[in-house]
Amino acid sequence: MILGKVIGTIVSTKKDERLVGFKLLVVREYDVKMNPTSSTVVAVDTVGAGFDELVLVVSGSSARQTAKTDKKPVDAAIVGIVDSVSLKEE
Repeated sequence: MILGKVIGTIVSTKKDERLVGFKLLVVREYDVKMNPTSSTVVAVDTVGAGFDELVLVVSGSSARQTAKTDKKPVDAAIVGIVDSVSLKEE
């Protein structure tokens, strides 16, 4: 599972018909201490996420197992909007 922030959108007028109606978002990965990494991913939004929101992303076969992406050609899916992150001090 990836913790990330939505930094953009992708518009694709021509795509696999099974992806019609899906919103594609660009997500920058963050570490658990809330530092951005250099990794980004394009993910199908299954929860109504928006720009600058902190989200949870699953990838691989897990991305195809949501109610909305079942048997669709998806490699990354946003499955949660994060309300807060709390870490125990070391």
